[in-house]
Amino acid sequence: MNQVMACIDGSPQAAAVCDCAAWASRKLDAPLTLLHVLDQQQYPAAGNLSGIIGLGSREYLLEELAALDEKRSKLALEEGRMMLDAARQRAITAGVVQPVVRQRHGDLVESLRELESDIRLLVIGKQGEDSGADTALIGSHLESVIRTLHRPILVTPTGFTAPDSVMLAFDGSATTRKGVEMIASSPLFKGIPIHLVMVGSDTGDSRALLESARDALRAAGFEVQIAIRAGEVEPTLHAYQAEHRIGLLVMGAYGHSRIRQFLVGSTTTNMIRTTTTPLLLLR
Repeated sequence: MNQVMACIDGSPQAAAVCDCAAWASRKLDAPLTLLHVLDQQQYPAAGNLSGIIGLGSREYLLEELAALDEKRSKLALEEGRMMLDAARQRAITAGVVQPVVRQRHGDLVESLRELESDIRLLVIGKQGEDSGADTALIGSHLESVIRTLHRPILVTPTGFTAPDSVMLAFDGSATTRKGVEMIASSPLFKGIPIHLVMVGSDTGDSRALLESARDALRAAGFEVQIAIRAGEVEPTLHAYQAEHRIGLLVMGAYGHSRIRQFLVGSTTTNMIRTTTTPLLLLR
C-alpha cells in the first residue's frame, strides 16, 4: 500500500489527473503508477458472436465480424499505450522519478479492487472519456469506485493547480476525526494552511469538537483556521471555499451528519459534480 495510482483515459481530465498524481507522488515521496483499463464491454478480449450463429451459410460474416472486433481491440490497446506513454512523459517532466505504466483489459472497478492492496492514494478524474461534454455530469464508474475502494480517493476536475490551502469539511464524525489525524501525519499537506469548516449550529459541543481538531493540527505544526457556518452543506462549503480561495477540499465519504449523504443523489455526488478544485474523499 505505497503507490499513488492514477486512472488515465481519453477524457479531458486526463492531463489534470496526471498532474495531480505527480504532485501527490512528489509530496508523499511515493511511487507513481499510471493505469489504463480497456473497457471489456466496448472492446471484448475475444469476439462473442454466438447470438448470430443462425446466419448459417453466411458463416464468412462471422469471421469478418470477429476480425473487425479484433482490429478494434488492438487499436484501442495501442491508443491506451500512447496515452500512457504521454502521461508518463508528463509525469517525468513534473519531477516524478520512474513512473510505472500498467494496462489492463476488463472492468475499471474490478481492476482497482484487485490492485487495492498496492494503493496508498487513488487519483481519478470526475468524468471519464464517455461522459460527453456536460461538465455537470460525473463519470459512470466514479460512484462505484468510491463505494468499492477503501482508500483515499482524489477526484480532479478539468484543470489542476497545486493547492496553497486546504479545507476539511469537519462534522465531528469518526471519518473526519480520522481525516484530522491523516492531515496531521501526511506529507501531502505539509506546509499548507488548513481550514476546518463545520456546517451547522454553533453550539458549545460543536465548537469544542472543532477546537480540539484545530489544536491537534496546530500541535503538528499547521497553520489552522476554524469556522462554523449555518446553511445547506453544499452551497455553504462552496461559498467558504470561494471566499477563501481554497485549493483542495477534503471530505469524509461517510459520516454521521448531513455530510453522510455521500452517495447517489446526495451531497457527495453534488460536491463532485460542482467542484472546480480537487476533492479528496476519505474512507
